[in-house]
Amino acid sequence: MGQNWGFKNFLKTLGPGILFASTAIGVSHLVQSSRAGAEYGFGLVFFILFANIFKWPFFEFGSRYATATGRSLIAGYHKANHWFSYLYLGINLLSMFFVNAAVTMVTAGFLQNLFEIPLDEKNFFLPSLLLFLFSYLFLSLGRYSLLDKGIKVIGSFMLISTLLAFAIAVWKGPESPNILRTIPPLPSMESLPFIIALMGWMPSAIDSSTWNSLWTIARIRQSKYTPSIKETVLEFNIGFWVSALLSICFMVMGAFLLFDTGKVLPDNNVGFATGIVQLYTANLGQWTFYIIAAAGFTIMLGTCIGVMDGYARSTAEVIAVIRNTSASSRSYLVWLTVTALGGFAVIAFFLNQFNLLIGIATTISFLLAPIIAILNYKMVFGTHLLPSQKPGKGMKLLALAGIVFLSFFSLGIILLQVFQ
Repeated sequence: MGQNWGFKNFLKTLGPGILFASTAIGVSHLVQSSRAGAEYGFGLVFFILFANIFKWPFFEFGSRYATATGRSLIAGYHKANHWFSYLYLGINLLSMFFVNAAVTMVTAGFLQNLFEIPLDEKNFFLPSLLLFLFSYLFLSLGRYSLLDKGIKVIGSFMLISTLLAFAIAVWKGPESPNILRTIPPLPSMESLPFIIALMGWMPSAIDSSTWNSLWTIARIRQSKYTPSIKETVLEFNIGFWVSALLSICFMVMGAFLLFDTGKVLPDNNVGFATGIVQLYTANLGQWTFYIIAAAGFTIMLGTCIGVMDGYARSTAEVIAVIRNTSASSRSYLVWLTVTALGGFAVIAFFLNQFNLLIGIATTISFLLAPIIAILNYKMVFGTHLLPSQKPGKGMKLLALAGIVFLSFFSLGIILLQVFQ
């Protein structure tokens, strides 16, 4: 009976981890991991693994802090030093439009491909506009309650369809037998920009760790159940490591189906979506078209909705914290509107520069990552939590190593720009 009651409580906790996974498994997996496998085989697998491992503590800290204190990380930043709030607000405003535009542009490509929407210059914006409107109405009418339920449905279909596509690819084997016979080529200096972009959103941008804390608090309010830290961390870790596993799955699919075949993924959102679906179905069988197309679209739709909610929710929260008030429904709607309009404006500007937009968005995220990592470390290992609420020495050492790792690669980005 005790185990059953514990499981019931876990179900009350379930939500933020799934939401994180659904938001994370988007551009970083479908676009970047697929490209990594297609262009480098298994050569970048350790970069994907390192990004997941070294970023893990800072995402976990968001869920842990919210459960332990009842506050968001954003409120914690302000409590530690009010200037941290202004710093975080600046980070949000710098990245929110580029990130929202990038994920929506990719999602629009898969929407067009799945439903075979014809395009010309006059209606090129239609799929993006539809997605912005759908996400806006979904979030403005349903708020967290609909977000939680909808993402669970989307996430379940996404997981099943992705694992099915992966199993088919592995069953059929690689298109080029060389991938299993040769040592993957070492990355060159020319590949460094792509590696940095790959790790920038792998599995997600670290500033989205604040979203975890907000979603955790929202779930507690919705379920009227305050979980233990152990329950919260377990729920989050399931979502996190599922997203990490799927990043490897997409890399393997890219490697098995495209590496050393002479086939290149297109350099625009519609072309990428159409190209990757066609290449996968050509190799896996035409009957898999709807599996691949639907998997791609649902993956990106979950990301699209999660990103829009995360930026609107976190921006409304940080402004409320600065003003010493509570974030209202009105402020959430205001920033939901601003996020949608700003993202759409960026898409209009970068219409024919898909890879450039992805590169800018992911690079900004990586440059800002060490700042958020240090703030999150300070929140958890500072004076805000009781000793019993803090993670063990192993997680502390991993977090310190993660800060060094992220700082090293951020410095690499700067030096790369200076000496180019």
